[in-house]
Amino acid sequence: MRLTMSDTLRNIITRNQAGECIAIPSVCSAHPEVLSASMQLASNLNLPMVIEATSNQVNQFGGYTGMNAHKFVSFIDDLKSKHRVGSNIIELGGDHLGPQVWKSEAADVAMSKANDLVSEYVRAGIKKIHLDCSEGCANEPSLVDSETAAERAADLAVSCLDAASAPEELLFVIGTEVPPPGGARLGDDGQIIPTSPESAVKTLEEHRTAFSKKGIADSWSQVAGLVVQPGIEFGPDEIFTMSKNSNCDFRGVISEYSGICLEAHSTDFQPPEMFARLANMGFAFQKVGPALTFALRRALYALDQIVQTLNPSAVSLPQVMEAAMRKNPEHWKSHYSENDYSKWHFSYADRIRYYWPLPSVQEAVDNLILTFDTLNVPDHILEGTFSLEVMERSHGLAESQGRSIVRSAVQGALLPYFLGERNG
Repeated sequence: MRLTMSDTLRNIITRNQAGECIAIPSVCSAHPEVLSASMQLASNLNLPMVIEATSNQVNQFGGYTGMNAHKFVSFIDDLKSKHRVGSNIIELGGDHLGPQVWKSEAADVAMSKANDLVSEYVRAGIKKIHLDCSEGCANEPSLVDSETAAERAADLAVSCLDAASAPEELLFVIGTEVPPPGGARLGDDGQIIPTSPESAVKTLEEHRTAFSKKGIADSWSQVAGLVVQPGIEFGPDEIFTMSKNSNCDFRGVISEYSGICLEAHSTDFQPPEMFARLANMGFAFQKVGPALTFALRRALYALDQIVQTLNPSAVSLPQVMEAAMRKNPEHWKSHYSENDYSKWHFSYADRIRYYWPLPSVQEAVDNLILTFDTLNVPDHILEGTFSLEVMERSHGLAESQGRSIVRSAVQGALLPYFLGERNG
C-alpha cells in the first residue's frame, strides 16, 4: 500500500504520544529562498517537513504573495523539482485558515469567504488544515467565545471534507488560544500566559461537540493537532521562553485523545534545547516562520555591508526596504511608530518580511547578490562576517556564493527543529 505524507504525520504523532522525543518542523513562509533553503536541508537530512501557507499570504484573492492555493502548490512543486526533493519529504498545510483576512466584514460574509478559502486549499491538494475561527468579525469582540469559534471551525471542516477527493487523508488542527499577530499576549506580571489544561480539554470537547452537530462526528478522528500556548513567544524586541520549572501537564490532557498531538506556534528564536523539550511535552508539530525570514534579512544586510564597503553604490538594501515600507505602510503601521527604524529593520516580529515579494525589492536583492558575487570577496572578510558553520554549510547550496550564504544562514535557524538529526 502506498504511504502518504498524512501517514508520515500520523506516524510521528503516534511515536510522540508513545513518549519518543520526536516532532516535525512546520515552515510558515512563502519566500522562495527560505523555502529553497528549508527543502534542501530536509532533503539532505532525509527528514520530513511541513510547509504551510497562511490565509493572508495565500487566498482566493491572491493574498500578499499574489498566489491562490493552486499557484502556491505549483510554486512548491517547482521548487521541489528544482532541488530534487523526494515526494516523501514535504507535506503542505494551511495555517490560520478562517475569517481573519475579512474580519472587518460581517461574520456571515467573512465566513462565506473562509469556506471558499478552505475549499480551494483542499482542492489544490493541501491536506493539513488549521481551522482557526478565534478572531471576531465586524461588530464582534476581537476574540469570539470558544463555543462560537468551535462551531465556525466545524463549518469549515464540512467544506474541507466536501471539497476533498480523498477526505480520509485530511488532517485537521484546531485551537483557539493562538498567538496574536505582531506581538505577544502578556499577563499582568509581564509574562506569557500558558494555556491551562482545563482550557485545552474545553477546546477539544467543544470542537468534538461542534463536529457532531454538523453531522461529521465520524471525521473527529481526523483531528490531529491542538494549538495551545506552552509559555513561549516573542515580541518586537523580546523573546519569552519557559522557565526550567514550568511543566504544564499538556501530555496528560492529550493522552485521553488518541491520535491528537499538540501544535506550538511562535517557537521562533527559542534556544535549540527548547524544541526537544517541547517534543517531550507532546508538541509533535512545531511551527517556525519569522525566525527564518529574520535570518534571511540579517544575511542579506551583512552582504550589503560588505558590498557597500568594497564597492559603494548609490542605494543600499536597507534604503530600498525603508522606501518600500514607507510607500506601503499597511503591514507595519499598527505595530510600529512612524520613526521607529530599529523595529522596521530589526524587530523579531519581522514585519519587513511582507515586503520581500515586491518587484523593487526583488530587483534590489538580485542586484546585491550579483554585485557581491562579482567582487570575489576574500575569505578573511567573509569569516569576519559569517560564522564558520554558515560558511561550511553554504558549499553547493546554489551556483551563486551570495545566495548560498543566505540559504545557509536560514538553514542554521531551522536545523535545531530536526530532532531526528539532533538525537540520531
